[in-house]
Amino acid sequence: MDNLTKLLTEIGKAWSQNSAQYLTGAWKTILLAVVATAIGCVIGFICGILQTIPVEKHDNPLKKALLLVLRAVIRVYVEVFRGTPMIIQAVFIYFGIPYLFGNAARLDITFASYLVVSINTGAYMAETVRGGILSIDPGQTEGAKAVGMNHLQTMLHVILPQTVRNIIPQIGNNLIVNIKDTSVMFIIGYTELFAVHKGVVGSTYLYFPSAAIEMAMYLAMTVICSVLLRLWEKKLDGPENFDVTTADSLAHTSGMTTYVKKKRKEAVR
Repeated sequence: MDNLTKLLTEIGKAWSQNSAQYLTGAWKTILLAVVATAIGCVIGFICGILQTIPVEKHDNPLKKALLLVLRAVIRVYVEVFRGTPMIIQAVFIYFGIPYLFGNAARLDITFASYLVVSINTGAYMAETVRGGILSIDPGQTEGAKAVGMNHLQTMLHVILPQTVRNIIPQIGNNLIVNIKDTSVMFIIGYTELFAVHKGVVGSTYLYFPSAAIEMAMYLAMTVICSVLLRLWEKKLDGPENFDVTTADSLAHTSGMTTYVKKKRKEAVR
């Protein structure tokens, strides 16, 4: 009991002396994770779409060659960034570029951090999007082509909306992973939440109390993001109940449905 009281006292001391630093670090962490995840999703969608463009026998040879090259580049990109730790990628990009091209080519720390997390996320999202697109029933594409849509229109209006709904859990997973993995950016000097912890420990020597604060803050951020993503997922699920829009039994009602809000009725006895 005495040890618990001591721990709580030291946690309170660490927080009271460094709360502004912790909050600033948390803000920089969540901003980096959200922005980089969004950019990574854009990269992933571009790569996923390029990997699923159909190639027909009668297509232009130049188109076939270009798609072959693009898919090879995307495959190398995906395998490299999925197969190596993010901390090593940060070291290679931040320290490797000036090593190869001189100090004039050194990237800004903040820009390098956003770049690393974004392209790392993009590599994972590329495979997620590719799988999401391929999971859509081929009949959807055939139906779109039957009404005169080209490949771009089919993707934008038929396939991608369904793909987005299907891959929301993976997008959320990438966001939560990024909130935690941004901690490796301290290796290049980016002062996110974990870097704040290292600074606080260096000045107060309250290692475990500071770690307890950090763990609570990381947990709070990931839980909040999980809840928001679940709400978004539920929103995209659409209405729970549909009724026919017309009571005319002679009318053609295929597709003529509208949402009717459910009302809870209390039983009266």
